[in-house]
Order: sequence, then structure tokens, then C-alpha cells
Amino acid sequence: MPKRKIAVVITARPSYSRVKTVLSAIQKHPDLELLLVVAASALLDRYGSAVNFIEKDGFNIAAKVFNVLEGENLTAAAKTTGIGILELSTVFDNLKPDIVITVADRFETMATAIAASYMNIPLAHIQGGEVTGNIDEKVRHAITKLSDYHFVASENAKNRVIKLGEDPEMVFNTGCPSIDLAEEIIKSEKLPFDPYQKYGGVGATPDLSNGYLVVMQHPVTTEYKDSRKHVEATLEAIYKINKPTLWFWPNVDAGADGTSTGIRAFREQHQLPNVHFFKNMEGKDFLELLKHSECLIGNSSVGIRECAFLGVPVINIGSRQNRRDRGGNSVDVDYSQEQIEAAIVSSVQKGKTISSSIYGNGKAGIQIAELLADLPLQFHKTIMY
Repeated sequence: MPKRKIAVVITARPSYSRVKTVLSAIQKHPDLELLLVVAASALLDRYGSAVNFIEKDGFNIAAKVFNVLEGENLTAAAKTTGIGILELSTVFDNLKPDIVITVADRFETMATAIAASYMNIPLAHIQGGEVTGNIDEKVRHAITKLSDYHFVASENAKNRVIKLGEDPEMVFNTGCPSIDLAEEIIKSEKLPFDPYQKYGGVGATPDLSNGYLVVMQHPVTTEYKDSRKHVEATLEAIYKINKPTLWFWPNVDAGADGTSTGIRAFREQHQLPNVHFFKNMEGKDFLELLKHSECLIGNSSVGIRECAFLGVPVINIGSRQNRRDRGGNSVDVDYSQEQIEAAIVSSVQKGKTISSSIYGNGKAGIQIAELLADLPLQFHKTIMY
């Protein structure tokens, strides 16, 4: 019996970390063949060249799709998605996968879902059913309705997918694959590498031995015109606290140019003597960095998911993660220098939090691969309304 061909589409640097253990489990499964498709910002140097880490980890890439339009605005995002549909349709026609996997909720993932659905290819969605405060929620729920199989990360997410009318027999709470990586390093006692030496970056190189902060703040698509003002509030707080800080560049979202411009302008004006900037980092190394930090500041879902499992305090800024299930490690603040600063000081004083398994126990990749091998191939919907 021939192996099932599973096409997994990676469109951005966070997506790779989210499904790395799924890729490994598919590759090792005797009844599955991995067809890895790398697209969009995952191929671009300015967003960290995630493709380099993918290849370094030993994964063969079946196809590359260059579809990102410059602009970092709403029009560019819509056109990038449109080009993605065109290019991925050709890729799927050539590869002829039995199942396509799309990951999470970034705007580019919509192209994967549409192309597979219109080509009658069974579609599996990882991390559906969650709620947030931006355009990602529309994308996520739209992909849910286009998908045939749902590998969700929490029980609440499972219930939401079922409420959207999906067949309960096709909705599986596997936990989040990113927790698999976190589980591997949760007992790590010290940072096992020098981030400056291994990843370069720019800015100051403060001593990290007495504690450090990590910042990862992305623009909010529905508030993209305010992205520069939003990041300036965080910059002011970090500048005033003046602790060693490792800051990561934003995703390719509408408003990213405002975030980047704000960082560059502030850096030129204030020098930021205790801040170092990175584009990207291998997923496991990034989690090691978070594990040994005093606090994560920003609005990335890594704070809500992996940091909850690792027990890392998080200052969650603004609306990007609104209503997402929480594990008790995060404090929500507005785009206010005073609020951000006060929350950082308080969280650092309190120290590490209790580990939460709300997003899984570290076995998602294996569970998903086993399901992919056994599920009936279908691209039609059972009416559940």
C-alpha cells in the first residue's frame, strides 16, 4: 500500500516552530510521506530566513513559493494571499498530496486553505477554534470551515470548532505541537548557548548572567496605523527600566513597517545601551532563551502558549491576544509606558509561575501523525447544524 503524501505548508517563521515536531513525526511514520512546502515570509531574509533553519534541521523542501508583495499594508496582505492561491494551486497539482496541512491563522494560510479546498484535496488545520482580538480570528474561523480535519490545541478550542458546525468525529484535541519543543527543554538549568555569538544581530551586548528581558511585539492588523505609536510605548518602558533586553523583529503583517521604523528611530535617538536586536532564532533555542529570561514583553502567542507551559511571566500588550485561553502566567496591559513598566517590575519581582498544560503535554506531533495515517480521506462536509 503506497504511503499517504502529506503536504505541509509553512508560510512564516512562527509556523515552523509550531509544527516542527509534526514534520518529524510524519517523516518517521512508516505510512506517511512528507511533502514540505515553504512559502511567503519564511523564505525572506528580512524576516529571519526560516527556510535556513528548516534545511539545517534536515527537512527536504518539495517546493518554494515566493508570493510576498512589499508594502506591509492591508493591500499588500490581500495581494500576497491572492498570489499564494495561484502559486500553491500549481504546487498541489504537481505534488498531488493526499492531505494538505495548514497552520494557525496568519493571513497567508488562507491561500493554502482555498487552494486545497477548490482542488478537492482533504485539508487539515492545526490550531483552529481559538479567539483573539484581530484579523487572525476571521482567518482562523474561515479556515476551520474550509477544513476537513481539525487538530486543536485546547478543549475550549475543540468546543468552538464543534459549535461552528464541524463534525465532532473530525475534531481532535491534540494539544499544540509547539509545546512538544517546550517539553524538551523545561528542565533546562541554564542557557546552553551564547545568543550574540550564535545569531549575531545588532545593538548592545549586555551581560545576561544576572537576568534579562525578551521583547516580541507585532503590529495588530486592525490597528496597523498605530503600530509605531504602540511600539514606542514599549521602547520607552524598556529604556527606562534599563535591564538587559533581547528584542525580536516583527512579523510581516500590515503595520510592520511602522513598528520597524519606530524601533530604528528610537534606537538612533536613545542608543539603547542595554538592548540587542535579533531577526530570528531556531525554535528550540528561542524557547531556551525564554525559559531562562525574567519576563517576555509584547503580544506574541508564544507568551500565551509556550511561556505558560515553561512558567515564564509575560506582559501581554494590547488586543492581539484578547480572549485566548490563558495559563495564569500573563498580565494584560494597554499601550502605555507606565503600565508596561509597572507590570515588568512586578512580574520580575514575583519570578517564575506554575507550569500550565492548558495547551497540551508535549505529545502533539506524534498524535497528529498517527491521525493523518488513519483518518478516512474526505473533502466533503457532514452537515452538523
